[in-house]
Amino acid sequence: MIKGANIALRDLSETVGGVLVRLTWSSDSGDGDADASVLLLNASGKVRSDADFFFYNNPDAPDGSVQLLGKTPAADGNEDRISLDLSAIPPDVERVAIAASRYGGARFGDLHDLRLTLSDAAGEELLGFSIDDAGPESAFVFGEIYRRAGEWRFRAIGQGYESGLAGLVTDFGIDVDDEGEDDTAEDDTAESAAEVREPEQPLVDAVPAPPPVSEPVVVATVPVPARRPRTARKKVTLPKVAKKSLAEHDSWKQARLFPVPSLKNDREREARATSVLLSVMAQVPEFGRRLTAAFGAPAGRMETFTEVSLPHGDAPKRPDGVIRIERAGKLWTALVETKTNGNPLKPEQVQDYVDIAARRGYEAVITLSNDVALEGSPLVEIKIDRRRKHKVSLWHLSWAEVTHQARMLIRHEGVGNAAHAWVLHELLHYLEHGSSGCHGFQNMGPSWVPVRNAIDEETLGQGDRRAVDVVESWERLVRQVCLRLGGELGQKVLPVQRGRRTADPGARRVALADQLCRDGRLNAELRIEGTRRVLAITADLRTGKLRTSVDVPAPEQGYPLSWAKRLLRQLSDAPADVHVETLVEEGTGPRGTLERLRPEPADLLPGDGARITGFRLSLFKSMGNTRGNAETSFIRSIDEAVDHFVNGVVTPLERRPSRRSQRAEQDQAKDALAGAI
Repeated sequence: MIKGANIALRDLSETVGGVLVRLTWSSDSGDGDADASVLLLNASGKVRSDADFFFYNNPDAPDGSVQLLGKTPAADGNEDRISLDLSAIPPDVERVAIAASRYGGARFGDLHDLRLTLSDAAGEELLGFSIDDAGPESAFVFGEIYRRAGEWRFRAIGQGYESGLAGLVTDFGIDVDDEGEDDTAEDDTAESAAEVREPEQPLVDAVPAPPPVSEPVVVATVPVPARRPRTARKKVTLPKVAKKSLAEHDSWKQARLFPVPSLKNDREREARATSVLLSVMAQVPEFGRRLTAAFGAPAGRMETFTEVSLPHGDAPKRPDGVIRIERAGKLWTALVETKTNGNPLKPEQVQDYVDIAARRGYEAVITLSNDVALEGSPLVEIKIDRRRKHKVSLWHLSWAEVTHQARMLIRHEGVGNAAHAWVLHELLHYLEHGSSGCHGFQNMGPSWVPVRNAIDEETLGQGDRRAVDVVESWERLVRQVCLRLGGELGQKVLPVQRGRRTADPGARRVALADQLCRDGRLNAELRIEGTRRVLAITADLRTGKLRTSVDVPAPEQGYPLSWAKRLLRQLSDAPADVHVETLVEEGTGPRGTLERLRPEPADLLPGDGARITGFRLSLFKSMGNTRGNAETSFIRSIDEAVDHFVNGVVTPLERRPSRRSQRAEQDQAKDALAGAI
C-alpha cells in the first residue's frame, strides 16, 4: 500500500474477525529499537479515557480486543506484534490507531525498512505498508483500522511526530504530565521506583511452598509524573522468603500438584506434558491467553481436551490435545500435536491433523516440541489444498517459550490471584524437572560433529550444506538462550540483527555458513531490554573456546584515569579472570585481567596517548564437545557462559554508583585538574 491509501479488510480475507499486526524496522548497527502502542478512538478521533491507550505498561484490554504481544525474533531481525480481536472492539470505538515511538533522543530516521504488515487469523499476510520518509520524528502513527458502513477498513497513514510519544498521544486526547521532561535513564529510574513489590520476587526454585491465598503478594504499578503514561494494576507474584518448612527431615519431599515420577516411556511423557499444560492454560486465563493470542485466537472462555478421537479415513486419529475458545457464540478450535524429550515432529501426523481441521472447519493446528522454529525453515513440510475454502493455520510452540511465559508471569509480571500464581509455580516445577522431557532445544543436530571435525581438519569448504544446518541450529540455540535469560531477568532479550533486512532468510543463513567455513566461528549478539549493552557471544570451533563480551563506551566528560578507576570499582565483585581491553581510535590498546589491573588502573591507559573510545570486557571458557545432555555439552556450556557473564559483569555495570562514590570521583577529578594546573 502507499501512504493515504485504504482498503476494506473483507476484500482481502473472509477471516478478519481477528488480525495480527507486525511492526518491523532495522538499523545498520543493530541497536535500533522502538515500542509499539495502540489507541482506541471514538467518532471524534479521541480516546474515551486514558484506558484506551495500550503500550508497554498496559498491554492488554480486559475484553481481549487488544493485546500487545511484545517483541519477537524474526528472520530479518526483531518485530513488535499486536493482536486485535475486531469482533470484540466496543461499538463506540470507530478507529484503532497503530503507532510506535522511540526514546532518549532516538529518531526514526536512524532506522531502515519501517514497515507494517497485517495478517488474518489464519496467519496469511493481507497487506503491507512501508514508510520511506522518516526523519527527525521520534513517534509515528503507522496506520489505522476504522469502521465504514459496518465493515472494517485499513488506512496507511505514516504520520510522524517530532514531539515524540507525548505529542502523539496528546493529539488523541491523552493527558501527559510535563514534569518528566527527560526520557532518559532518569525517567526509567522514576518508573522503576513506581513499581512496589513487597516482598521482591525470588527465583522460583527457592520457593518450596505456595503463597497462602489469605496473604497475597501484590505488585502495584502506580501513576507517576513521567512523560510516558502509566496505568494502575494489581498483580500477584511469589513471595521473596518462603515460610519455614514443617518437614521433620530434609529427605521429606513436598507433595506436588503435577508429580513427575519415573515415567516409563516417551508416550507417557507426551500424554502427561500435554494434559498438564492444557489444564493450566484453561485455569489461568493470563497464561492461556498469552500462549494463544499469537495464533489468532480470540479472548474468551477456554476449554481444553486430551486424546480426542476424530474420524479420518478408515481409522480415527487422536491428536494429543484440543483447545476450544468461545466468544460471542462463536468457537475457535485448534488441534495440538505434542513431542517431548527431543523427539521430532512427524510430517505425516501433522498433515493428517491439518486435513482433519480443514474438513471440520477448525482454525489452527499447533505443534509443540523441544525444537525452536525458524522463519524460512519449517520444522515439518505439509501440503495445503488451495481448492479448500476454509484455511487452517499451522503454528509451532517450543517448550522453551512455554517455560519463558510462565517465568515472566510468576516471577516478574504477576497474575490475577495467589491460587493462579501457585498453579503456575507448580507448572514451572514440572517443566524444569529432569524427567518431564520438556527441556527445550538440546541437540545441535547430526551435522554438528562432522562440521566440527571438518573445521579442525581444515576440510570444510564453502557451500557445504552441513554448515547451513549448523547455522540453523545455532540460531535456534541463540533464540532459546534469549527466552531463558529473559525469563530470569524479567526483561525482553532479543538477538541483534545487524545490517538491512533481507527478504530471503535462507540466503542469509547460506552467507553465515560460508563465513563459518572461512573463520570457524559462530557469532551472536543479544540485547537486554532496559540496558545499554549488547552482549556478544563467539564460539570458536578451531580453538574450542567460548567468548562472552560487552563493550563499554568512554564517558563524554572526565579523565581517562578516572574512567579506568570507575570501571574497576564497578567490577569489584566480578570474576578475577575477566579480560579488559582498552579500545582506541586506531590500533589496539592495553589489555589485561582484572586480577592484574585492580592494583594498577593506570595500566589501562595507552602509552602513546591515543584517544580512548571505550573498554571491552570479556570472559573465556572451554566449550563442551558432546551433543547430548551431558554436563560438558556445547549447549550447556553456552548457557553457563552467558549466565556467568551476565551475573558477574553485565549486571554490575548497570548498577548506578552511590552518591559517595560519585563524590569520590568528583574529588579525584578536581585533584587531577589541580595537579595539571
